[in-house]
Amino acid sequence: MIEKGIGGGNTITGLNFENESNILSLLEKTDGYSVKDNVIYYKDKEVARSYAKHGLYKYLKKRGLDYQKYISKKLLPDEALYVIKNNTLFVIEIKFQKVAGSVDEKLQTCDFKKKQYKKLMSPLNIDVEYIYILSDWFRDPTYKDTLDYIISVGCHYYFKYLPLEKIGLPVSKK
Repeated sequence: MIEKGIGGGNTITGLNFENESNILSLLEKTDGYSVKDNVIYYKDKEVARSYAKHGLYKYLKKRGLDYQKYISKKLLPDEALYVIKNNTLFVIEIKFQKVAGSVDEKLQTCDFKKKQYKKLMSPLNIDVEYIYILSDWFRDPTYKDTLDYIISVGCHYYFKYLPLEKIGLPVSKK
């Protein structure tokens, strides 16, 4: 795809990050979805909850958990979607680059962060998956080893797109 071009054909089955980086805004524009107070509904049925940045720790506090008993330092996710159907917290980090910079090294931390989130969610018996949404910048061959590493440690990445079915969210049959 060309920068500032028209999005791909997958917009029916997932979220296209071509012109937007806010997952909740994208969901609200997706057929059948609505969002109210960080609760995600599909055809008026609750399917997920959003816990971005400090929202995750507010949720844990409500559940009576002190994060410091499990990890020593807060991790602040760009987005953390708890999908009810599969009892999984999907930590989603959005990395859009146009020049080389510090994000290069950040991509190599997914294994550590996924393990930290797993420790954090283990008292609630909630599974954790870690996903990067990347800009086309990361298609450059110099990122091949980094992208291979992300997969090798059980994390995931997609380019400007998040397939809803892969994370257990419903997709309109239109």
